Amino acid sequence: MKPAASIVVFTTLSGAGYGLLFWLAVLRPAGLVPQSAWFGVPVLLLALALVTAGLLSSLLHLGRPERAWRALSQWRSSWLSREGVAAVATFPPAILFGLAMLAGRDGLALVFGLLAAAGAAATVWCTGMIYASLKPVREWHLPLVAPGYLVFGAFTGAALLVPPSALAGRGAGVALLAAVLAAVALAVKRAFWAAADAAPAPAGLASLTGLGRFGTVRPLDPPNAGTAYLMREMGFRIARAHAARLRRIVVLGGFLAPALLLAAAAAVPGAWAALPALPAAAAALGGMLVERWLFFAEATHTVAAYYRG
Repeated sequence: MKPAASIVVFTTLSGAGYGLLFWLAVLRPAGLVPQSAWFGVPVLLLALALVTAGLLSSLLHLGRPERAWRALSQWRSSWLSREGVAAVATFPPAILFGLAMLAGRDGLALVFGLLAAAGAAATVWCTGMIYASLKPVREWHLPLVAPGYLVFGAFTGAALLVPPSALAGRGAGVALLAAVLAAVALAVKRAFWAAADAAPAPAGLASLTGLGRFGTVRPLDPPNAGTAYLMREMGFRIARAHAARLRRIVVLGGFLAPALLLAAAAAVPGAWAALPALPAAAAALGGMLVERWLFFAEATHTVAAYYRG
C-alpha cells in the first residue's frame, strides 16, 4: 500500500510521545528520574507536544478534517474511534499530572500520572488494532501488530527520556531500560517480519470471484481505463531489494545503534551520559520513521488482485 507521510509521522511521533508520558509517570514515583517539577513538567510538555503534533498530522490524511470529531461516536465498533476517545481522555489526567507536579502534590501526581500512563498505553494499543483488525491486508492481520506498537512506543519514549535524565545526573537506569527495550523491539520486529513473509499469498482472481473451478480466470477488460484511487493507494508495491535494504537500515540504525549508544550512556557518569544519549534518541526516532514507512509499503491489500488481473 502507498505510505502516507501524514500517517507515518503520526504513528511515529504519537507513539514516542505516549511512550515518554508513560515512562515519566511510571518511573517518577519509583525514584528513577528526578522528582522536581523543573524536570517533570518540561518532559511532560515535550510528550504532549509530540502527541499533539502526531494527531494534527493524522488530520491531514482525512478528506474532511473538520468532521474528524464525528469519528468519536463510533467507539462501539471502530478501533479508529476508540483511539480518538482514548487520546482525548488521556489529556485531562496528563494536564492534571503536570499541575500536581507544579504544586508539589506528589500524591495527586502519582494518581494522575498513572491514569495518564494507562490512557497512553490504551491509545497506542488502539492505534495498533486499527491495522491488526484489517483482514484484507495479510501483513497487518497478525497477532504481533498491536503488541509491536506498544513495544515501539515504549522504546522510543524511553530513548527520549534518557537525555534529560542524563543532564540531571540520573540517566543510568533509564538508559539501561531503553537499551533493553531496543533489544525487545528488535526481536518483536524480526518476529513480525518472519510472520508477514510466511503469511499466505494474496488471493487471485480465481479465488476472489469463486470461478476457479471453471478454469483460468482473467478479466475481459481492465477495471479502469485510467489511473484510479485504488490503483494508486492499494496497488503500491515496493521492490524486494529496496525492502531488504530498508529492513537493514531499521535493524542497524533504528535498533542496534541506539542500543549500543544507550548502553554507553548507562556506563558514562553524570551529565556526560547525554553525549551518547542524544544521538541514540535521534537514531531511534529516525529508525522508527523508516520502520513505519516500510510497515505500510510492504502491505498488500486484497483489492489489488483485481487490478493485477
